[in-house]
Amino acid sequence: MNILLWALQIVIAFLYISGGAYKVFKVETLAGHFRGLPATVWRALGVIELVGGVLVVVPAKVTGVPMLTALAAAVLAVESLALAAAYARKSVKLVAANPFGWCATMGLLAALVAFGRY
Repeated sequence: MNILLWALQIVIAFLYISGGAYKVFKVETLAGHFRGLPATVWRALGVIELVGGVLVVVPAKVTGVPMLTALAAAVLAVESLALAAAYARKSVKLVAANPFGWCATMGLLAALVAFGRY
């Protein structure tokens, strides 16, 4: 189980760090595609994803706070599922171009890591 959790942590760290960097540095593109959120909210979500992505893979022994991984994964899960709900108001088509499916899947994976590390 520990190996599976570490593999999931590495995968979601990569996905959240890359998604967070996109939200921080390409905010004009996102604000143009989805007008439901202002640019400052996109940047804030990007910063949350960047910090959370790093904290998911930082071992608890290094930080001295063993619950930090579970807490970071829980915050990322809540953020992703809330963003998926915002996308669901626009469209729930299950196609690769719809961000709803990606956000919901990432949120569920982060919730699994949070539960497993708790």
